[in-house]
Parts: sequence; structure tokens; C-alpha cells
Amino acid sequence: MPETNQATHRALIVRKLKGLEDIIPYTSVHWEMLDKGWRFASKGEKLPGDNVTPDPLHPEFTHLRQIYFGVKPDYNGRFTVPTLYDKKQNKIVSNESSEIIRMFYTVFDDLLPEPYKSVDLFPVDLRKDIEETNEWTYNDINNGVYKSGFATSEEAYANACHTLFKSLDRAEAHLASHGGLYYYGAHVTEADVRLYTTIVRFDPVYVQHFKCNIRDIRSGYPHLHWWLRHLYWNLPAFKETTQFEHIKKHYTKSHKQINQHSITPLGPEKDILGEEEEVPAVEAVLKAARN
Repeated sequence: MPETNQATHRALIVRKLKGLEDIIPYTSVHWEMLDKGWRFASKGEKLPGDNVTPDPLHPEFTHLRQIYFGVKPDYNGRFTVPTLYDKKQNKIVSNESSEIIRMFYTVFDDLLPEPYKSVDLFPVDLRKDIEETNEWTYNDINNGVYKSGFATSEEAYANACHTLFKSLDRAEAHLASHGGLYYYGAHVTEADVRLYTTIVRFDPVYVQHFKCNIRDIRSGYPHLHWWLRHLYWNLPAFKETTQFEHIKKHYTKSHKQINQHSITPLGPEKDILGEEEEVPAVEAVLKAARN
């Protein structure tokens, strides 16, 4: 499972928040995804990130697609990640992240000690709100960056990009309205997990690679920026599953139709700022306000 991919990143965050590391092992694919889809690292390759290795169960496999064909030789679907694989039954349990993360919420609770057993990312009293937020977060933000980046006409790009930023404005306004640590107040929920995987990639990748450059997060969205840094610097499940080199190389070296020469931009100077750090322009405004 690669942390380069938003969907898989969500599954890895939930896996760690629920303390499932000893129950659900994983292998991360290589950041490179070309004609044959996701590939495994080759023996001897030294790559950033955890568990970026050859397939430990099928050392002869070079690509994820071989697992799919091994389960179903006439498979004709997409070779997507995350792929939750049952090694005893040689069966793909699911490759849909929204299903996988909700399995992780409760399926293994009888095997978990506290405090992990009590971690509730989908509390009953917030389910309606979370589901409503998921709808526009996915369509306009999570998927919105891809709609912008892979648009093949000026009109399609402009429509997707404007919709994306209207929804970022909406998320910013929501965070500004309650002042809590997390999207829905005092406790991390599925809404935080789903939004984080886009926002943490936004400045390092989406601003330039997908042309989502009306504003960036660090200078244009103070509440989203604070929320992002709080998650990253205070919750290991977010920071330890975020590998920026893996992320940036995947996008810039796999999408040949966007970046023909596979050049990875040097910036931004920091992939994520410190918890109390601001870009100089923001810092100047804050300093002037204090004076």
C-alpha cells in the first residue's frame, strides 16, 4: 500500500490510529506507476518510506496486477490500491478505501487493548454530519484536484478548479466557526482523515502539478493550515504515514501526460511548516497586527 495515493494513505492512518500494526501488515509499492500500474520495489532498491520492498508473499511478482490475476486469471478491472489481501485464502477482500477504513473501525476491536479499542472515528452522534461532509469533500476536494489536473480543456479545468476552491473556502469557514482541535471538535474523526490526505499534498504537489494555484494552503487558508499542522505534528498516525519524497516523485514521475520529462520541482522550501511557523508574508501581517 503506497502512501503516495490518497485512498491508501487514509487506510494507513486509520490502521495506526486503531493500533492495528501487528494485525494488518502491509507492503508499500514503489512510487512509480506507469503502463502496467503500481510496481513493487526491486530487490536492492533503497527507497524512502516504510515497507517499500518486493512482494514478500510472491517474490517473483513485479507488479500489483499480478496479485489480481493470481486471484482471478480473467480479471478485467482496475489494479487499484489499497488492496486488502487475505494471504491464507488467496483472496482480495476489498480495494475500496472507504470500505476498508470502516472495517478497521470495529472488526478487530475484540483483539485490541485500550485505548485503541475505544477509538471511535465515526461516532453515532456525528455520522449524519460526517456523511454529508464526505460527499462534497470527496467530489470537490479529494477528487477535485484530479479533475483539475487531468482536465483536457480550459473550460473543464476552470470549472473543476473553481469548485475545488469554493469547497476549500467552505472547509476553512467550518474550521473557523468552532475553534476545535479537529474538524468536528475535540476528537479526531473520519472527516479529518479524509480531508488530510489532500491538504497535506496540496502545497508540495497540487499547486504546481495539477495547476490548483488560485491559493496555497500556507498563505491562503489560516485555519486549514493550523489544522493540518496540528494533525501532522501531534498525531503520529498522520506524520508517520506521510512520506513527502514518495508522494512528490509519484505524481511528477508517473504522470507523463502532465509532466513529460518527469522533473520534480524543488519547492516549496519546506513540504510542511512547523507548528508555529508561517511563511514570511503571513508572519509580517501577524507581526503588524500585534503591533
